[in-house]
Amino acid sequence: MFLLKKLFVFLLFSPFFLAAQEYVDVLKLGFYNTFDAEFEGTNESTDVTGFEAGITFPIVLNDKFALITGVDFSTHHLLLSPDFNQSTDLYSTLLKLGLATTHSSTWSSTIVLLPKISSDYENLSGDDFYFGGYAVAKLKKKENLIYRFGFYASTEAFGMFGTPILGVYYVSPNNRFEIDASLPIQVDINYSFGKATLGFDYFGIGRSYNISQETSIPVYIEQSPLEFASYIQYGILDNSILLRAKIGYTSNTHEVYEQGDKLDFRLSAFNFGDDRTQLNPDILGSVFVKFEAIYRIHFDKKDSH
Repeated sequence: MFLLKKLFVFLLFSPFFLAAQEYVDVLKLGFYNTFDAEFEGTNESTDVTGFEAGITFPIVLNDKFALITGVDFSTHHLLLSPDFNQSTDLYSTLLKLGLATTHSSTWSSTIVLLPKISSDYENLSGDDFYFGGYAVAKLKKKENLIYRFGFYASTEAFGMFGTPILGVYYVSPNNRFEIDASLPIQVDINYSFGKATLGFDYFGIGRSYNISQETSIPVYIEQSPLEFASYIQYGILDNSILLRAKIGYTSNTHEVYEQGDKLDFRLSAFNFGDDRTQLNPDILGSVFVKFEAIYRIHFDKKDSH
């Protein structure tokens, strides 16, 4: 029965991953807490707490095409300014719908649409809806080395955002050392000792949230985190379930602006036509901890010896 299940999983997913990693993370859950993030120029501070959940499920159409489906949900809780009367809950629900195409033994591509609702989920309207997506081409240079080239773009409350994507996936011949990078968005570098893994990761991408809570003027939040973390991971059930504990540093950027006060365009970290007026003090960077649980399906088990 176990072999039949493995055969089913391989037949279901293998066309989609012939030019990608040897696994897919179907479900990912995360809880985090950022401690005593200070407001610049004041004696006040705030904790930032949150929960994240993501589901990704490809549906194979034939030996060349696979649909990509999924949903990501996140919530963040913090005080945005010492002048505000209450803390704010920020929510985001993002749908993933795309197409993965295998062009040849060396080239493949992925195009994914990313519509989302991002706000405090009070008085939902069209102003809470944003649309994004990305396109990535993958070049399989070797069995253990893949290059990525692409572009990500989205509408946000602050205007249009876009960034090129340059990435690489590499796994060592003994399947212990792994690099999975899509710069400037994310990086994961890790070394496996079997069930235990030590790693380092980075995440950074701009987001925004429309806010309806009572303020003197309607506002939105621009969140531009830069998160650096080290982690230890333990795998159970043949490393199909991964339990991960992280500690790191985050920039805690949560800037408040009046709704309609936008920049012209942002390309990666560069702003064009930005004469906005920030309405809250900067929230300074601080230490955070995060706990994650991942359900991973493997196609070629890593050496556990």
